[in-house]
Amino acid sequence: MDNITVVNAILLFGAALVLVGILSSLVASRFGAPLLLVFLIIGMLTGADGPGGVAFDNYRLTYLIGSLALAIILFDGGLRTRISHLAGSLAPAIGLATVGVVITAGLIGAFASYVLNLRLSEGFLIGATIASTDAAAVFFLIRASGLQLQRRVGGVLEIESSTNDPVAVFLTVMMVGLVSASGGHDGLTILGEFLQEAIIGGAAGVAGGFALAFVLNKVDLPSGLHPLFVVASAVALFALAAVMHGSGFLAVYLAGIVVGNRQVRALPSIIAFHDTVTWLCQIVMFIVLGLLVTPSTLLPSLGASLAIAFVLIFVARPAAVALCLLPFGFSRKEIGFVGWVGLRGAVSIFLAAIPTLAGAPNAQIYFNVAFVVVIVSLLVQGWTITELAKRLGLAVRQTGRQVQRIEIDLPGQLAQEMVGYPVTPKCPILARDAVPKWATPVFVIREDRILDPLQAGALKPGDYGYFLAPHNRVAELDGLFASTEAGRARPALSEFALRGDAALATLSAMYGLEVPPEDAGSTVAEVFARRFENEPAVGDAVEFGGATLVVRGVDEGKVVRVGLRIEDEPDATVSLVPTGPRAASRNAADRLWRKVQGALKRAA
Repeated sequence: MDNITVVNAILLFGAALVLVGILSSLVASRFGAPLLLVFLIIGMLTGADGPGGVAFDNYRLTYLIGSLALAIILFDGGLRTRISHLAGSLAPAIGLATVGVVITAGLIGAFASYVLNLRLSEGFLIGATIASTDAAAVFFLIRASGLQLQRRVGGVLEIESSTNDPVAVFLTVMMVGLVSASGGHDGLTILGEFLQEAIIGGAAGVAGGFALAFVLNKVDLPSGLHPLFVVASAVALFALAAVMHGSGFLAVYLAGIVVGNRQVRALPSIIAFHDTVTWLCQIVMFIVLGLLVTPSTLLPSLGASLAIAFVLIFVARPAAVALCLLPFGFSRKEIGFVGWVGLRGAVSIFLAAIPTLAGAPNAQIYFNVAFVVVIVSLLVQGWTITELAKRLGLAVRQTGRQVQRIEIDLPGQLAQEMVGYPVTPKCPILARDAVPKWATPVFVIREDRILDPLQAGALKPGDYGYFLAPHNRVAELDGLFASTEAGRARPALSEFALRGDAALATLSAMYGLEVPPEDAGSTVAEVFARRFENEPAVGDAVEFGGATLVVRGVDEGKVVRVGLRIEDEPDATVSLVPTGPRAASRNAADRLWRKVQGALKRAA
C-alpha cells in the first residue's frame, strides 16, 4: 500500500511542477523573460538547494528524457521548415554547423583550460559541450516571441541550430574518450567516425521521412491517431539512427522536413498536435535539468564559468560566424545578429551529462560550466533577441493574418482537400465577385442551416463555407478567408490596378512612393515574396509612406496583381454560383453534397 501511495505522490508532484511551469509562462510573458529560463529556475527551486528540497541526481534518466524531448522538438522544427525558404541559407548554415562549431570549440577549449587550470583535452571537452547552438531554444524563443526574421537570416539560424548537433555530439564523445583513456585516435579514424554519423543519420532521416509520408497516405488510421503515429515514428527513427551509429538528431530533423514538404493526410492536425507536445517537452526537459543541478556546487567554479560564457558570447561565437558568413556576402548587421543569436540550451547541458555517464574525471566541472553558460545565454541573448532584430532592421513585419481552417479528411483523396472557413467581416473573399476557379464550393452553413451553394447564394459574414481545393492551393484559400484589415475591402474606385511585375522604381517616380533603398531595384512581386516569406496571400499589404500596395491576385504563390490603395469602400458579398465553363466542375461537388445531406439525415 505504501508503494501505491508513493506512486500517487510522485504523479501529484510531477503534475504540479508542469502546472506551475504552464502558469509561470503568463508571468514570464508579461515581463518579456525567456520561458525556457523560467522552466529551468522552477526545476532549481524544486531541487536539493531550493525550497522543494528534492534530491535528484539520476543522469541516466535525464539523458533518456532529454533524448525523447529533443527528438520530438527537432522533428517539429523540420516539419515547419519550407524547402523554398532555404534558398541562399543552406550553404552558409552548413558551414556554421561544421566549421563554425569546430572554431567555437577550439577557442573556448583553449580559454577554459587556462581559467580552470585543466589539461588542454579537458578544456576542449568543455568547448565541445557548449559549441553548438540549441535548436530547441532557437525555434522556441523565436516563435514564442512572435518574431519573424528576414528569410535568409532566419533560414541560417534554423538550419544551423538543427544540423550542428551531430558535430557537437561527435566532438563531445571523442573528447570524452581522449580524457578518459590514455589511447588516442588518429585523424583518419576521427574523420571516418564523423562521416559515418552524418551519412547514416542523413540517409535514415530522408528514407524515414519518405516512408512515414507513404504510410500516412496509404494506411487508413482513425483521424485521432495520425499525430500520435507521427510522434512515435519520430522517436523510433531517432533511436534507430543512433543504434546504427548515425546521428539521431540529424535524422529526425531531415525526416520532419520531408514530411512537412510532401502531400500528407492530416498534416494540419499533426502540426497542431506538435504545438502541444513541443510545449510539454520543453517544460519537462528544462524542469528536469533544473532539478539535476545543485546551485551550491556551482559556486567554486562560478567566476571561471562566467568568464567562459562571456568569451563564448562576445568573442568565440562572433568570430566563428564572421569567418563562416563573410564569404557568402552577408552584411555586418546580419553577421552581428547571427553571432548574437548563438543560444545555448538543453543540448549543452545534455552533452555535459555524457562525461558523468562515462565516468570521466572532473565530470562535475564540465556539467557546472555548461549549466552556467546556458543560464547566461538565456538571460543575455534570449532576453534581447526581439529588440535587437528590430533595431537592426532584420525583423519582418508580421502579416497579421488570422485564419481558422476546418479540415474534413477524404480517405484515398490526396489531389483535393475539403476545407471550411468561417466568413468574417474582414476577410478578403468578400471583396471578390466569385471564389477562385480552382476552388469548388460544396456547402454553406448559415444560421444553423446547411445549404447547397445554389441555395446559399452570396457568402455573408457569419457563414461557414466548405470547398474542394487542390492540396497545393489551400494556402491561397487560407489567405482569402484570413482576417486582414487591408484585405477586407473590395478595390476602391480610386485604387490603381497594377501588375505584379511592375518595377517599384517606376511606381516611385509615377506615384511618389517612398521606397526603401533595398527595395528600389525590385518588382512588386519580389517585395511581397520577401516580406511574406514566399507565401503572399490576397489582402496582404505593404506600406510605402502614405501609399499602400494591396495584393489582389496570386497565382502559384506569386503576386500577379496589386492595387495601389487610396480609400476603402463598404464590405461586399461573393457569389458561390459558377458560370460558363466553371459550371461543369460542379458535378463532383453536387454528388458530395448529396452524400453529406444523406448522412446528416441518417444521423438526425
